[in-house]
Amino acid sequence: MEKVGIKEIAAQANVSIATVSYVLNGTRNVRLNTKERVLRVIEELNYKPNDIAKSLKSKKTNTIGVIAEDVTVFNVPEIIDGINDYADRHDLHIVLTNLRLHRRVGHHYADVEAYRKYAVNAVSDLLAKQVEGMIYIGIHPRDVTGLIDTQGKPIVYTYCYAQNDLSIQYNDEQASYDAVRYLFNKGHRRIAVITGLMDSIPSRLRFNGYYKAITEYELPFEPQLIKVGDWGLDSGLRLTKELLELSEPPTAILVMNDVMAVGTLRAAREKGVGVPEDLSIIGFDNREFSDYLNPRITTMALPLHEMGYSSMRSLLRLVNGEDADPEQVPQCVLLERDSVAPPKR
Repeated sequence: MEKVGIKEIAAQANVSIATVSYVLNGTRNVRLNTKERVLRVIEELNYKPNDIAKSLKSKKTNTIGVIAEDVTVFNVPEIIDGINDYADRHDLHIVLTNLRLHRRVGHHYADVEAYRKYAVNAVSDLLAKQVEGMIYIGIHPRDVTGLIDTQGKPIVYTYCYAQNDLSIQYNDEQASYDAVRYLFNKGHRRIAVITGLMDSIPSRLRFNGYYKAITEYELPFEPQLIKVGDWGLDSGLRLTKELLELSEPPTAILVMNDVMAVGTLRAAREKGVGVPEDLSIIGFDNREFSDYLNPRITTMALPLHEMGYSSMRSLLRLVNGEDADPEQVPQCVLLERDSVAPPKR
């Protein structure tokens, strides 16, 4: 099939090449009947504008590069959906690169040299595609400063951080505080916590929120009520058993992710402790499975879609040479389900 271009459209519509260009780009007013004739010919010839050729003239591609550390990890798809939501509303194009880090390095995120080449290659590919800016999506909140060089292109990080660059995060500390406040308002006074690994930014911030609420509401702050897990189900199981074996066990447990909360549920079942009648549980992250457990887990939902949307909005400001005004930090939302009830005692 012979390739159709502006020259062929102009000839068939009996107008100048410039007029066709004005209709395509909307750069000048064209008489209505002329515009309709040109558009009719465009439709008849099934003309598809060459976006790259147009970008070379306008020097704008309206294309944003998105680097995802791993699209299979729970937080990433919803962030990407938020990015696409904003892009769709503002006629922007997305080029997505998946580093597959979870498959390649597992949980060994601290070993930057093991995956630096994948990130560097991704940036090179995106620069070759003439993206106007980039969004980098982490699979674990951590400092990734020095991992990549965008060669002057603006970049926004989300679900991770980089010094001197804009990052869009959610408020871990406030979420944990809100969870404890919710339990307090339900009547709980002896509230335990199972944290993730304490070298993790989310763990530290969530513990800060727990401590802040415990202090503010003058609740018991006892070492035996604080357990440090490793984000895995088995640690939730083991540490919950330790809590339930205390001479004065807690009436509620804040578990810092839904995976460990599954372990907490199993431990309660093995110990003959009813949830929520004997023990209330709040998880974190709103993993999909948390709504299918028995009982369904009350959890803190991360504002992932909002993080993606805000990242795109902020990046567009940077691309347009505007200041990246500080935005309101996306907040987690408590999803009330079936694993919390007022204490018996």
